[in-house]
Amino acid sequence: MDGNKRWVSGDLEHPDRDPDRREFVAQEQVPFGSVLSCIDSRVPPELLFDTGLGDLYVMRTGGEAIGPVVTGSVEYGPMTSGTPLIVVLGHQRCGAIAAAYKSIRDSKPLPGNLQAIVEALRPAYAQAAQDGGSDPVETMARAQVKLTAEDLRSNKDLAPLVKKSALAVVGAYYSLDTGKVEILTGAPS
Repeated sequence: MDGNKRWVSGDLEHPDRDPDRREFVAQEQVPFGSVLSCIDSRVPPELLFDTGLGDLYVMRTGGEAIGPVVTGSVEYGPMTSGTPLIVVLGHQRCGAIAAAYKSIRDSKPLPGNLQAIVEALRPAYAQAAQDGGSDPVETMARAQVKLTAEDLRSNKDLAPLVKKSALAVVGAYYSLDTGKVEILTGAPS
């Protein structure tokens, strides 16, 4: 979050982005966090948290949709090298969420494999419909973050790490307008 404060203020450090760091991590990586975020080009985790090479495992899918391969990728850091943090990062004005919302609302499937994203986001649509709110797409985006974080937090392989406080699974939301990341759920105490 300190890196995000630097991003918001424009006082960037650009840490761990030089040839010395490249050489240091060439043989081994020990990232301090894993981030599951959207594919949106405006939401690069390494930049908005002002991190560098070897600092984060990053997985990106449309609307933070998960399935077995993505879940396995998220599990990799905590289960192989003890990475203590997973951040599920949604964002304002998410195109994937908006497309899925419209597809479900209008009962019009999207073409190709885009429909797989729609199906993965269906629980967030249902949660948003239950929660209500003035902007159903933004409500759905926030619901997707919370549902995905909870799914990972209760995952049979990650839950024991969470229970013994060796892993925090945090749901967060990025404002395209301000650059600020807001913690929605799972902040370590």
